[in-house]
Amino acid sequence: MAEEEEAMTSVAKAAPVTAQRPVRADLEKYIPKPYLARALVAPDVNNPEGTKDGHEHRQRTVLQQHVAFFDQNGDGVIYPWEAYRGLRRLGFNIIVSFIVAIGITLVLSYPTMPTWIPSPLFPIYIDRIHRAKHGSDSATFDTEGRYMPVNFESIFSKNARSRPDKLTLREIWTMTNGNLAPYDPFGWIASKGEWILLYMLAKDDEGYLPREAIRGCFDGSLFEFIAEQRKKKAHGKQH
Repeated sequence: MAEEEEAMTSVAKAAPVTAQRPVRADLEKYIPKPYLARALVAPDVNNPEGTKDGHEHRQRTVLQQHVAFFDQNGDGVIYPWEAYRGLRRLGFNIIVSFIVAIGITLVLSYPTMPTWIPSPLFPIYIDRIHRAKHGSDSATFDTEGRYMPVNFESIFSKNARSRPDKLTLREIWTMTNGNLAPYDPFGWIASKGEWILLYMLAKDDEGYLPREAIRGCFDGSLFEFIAEQRKKKAHGKQH
């Protein structure tokens, strides 16, 4: 019996970090095959079938869905001005939207190009977005752009100390430090930058970043929801 328990344990006494950052052993009670990479949906323990309310995958990977909001005309390509408009629709100010839009398209354009020749317009091709995936992340996306439920759940089991389904800014900082891969400065900056932007965008009134907002970021449904709410609010003020 002791040997069986040792074979299944996720904690090694000689490595205290394995106890400090625990993983859940009960995920199969809530998510069928949580270790199976999902191409089309982003499930978690509260949403085992992914997002339902009006969000359509359209046979795109979860990573493609993550960025599709910024494709303003739906042609499968994101240009800097489209990224800028998308950020403005989410409520970011002009300066932040300009800097982030330029930074994202400058960095992500070339890896997604269909040819070896770069484009002066810095387009991001959504069908090749998996080629622009950076390191030092949570590994919730695999290298093909699929979503890994087990790794999403580890975000909370390893890092959520104040609330089980929410993260503080300090916990986000600690998490991104724990995900840092050696000799990966681009991944370090990209990971921290993405999480800080998400915190700015979706933190609640108590200063926590909720689980559902994080999951919605991964499949892009959060962006759709926030843009729609801001549109309704603006329309209400006009009347």
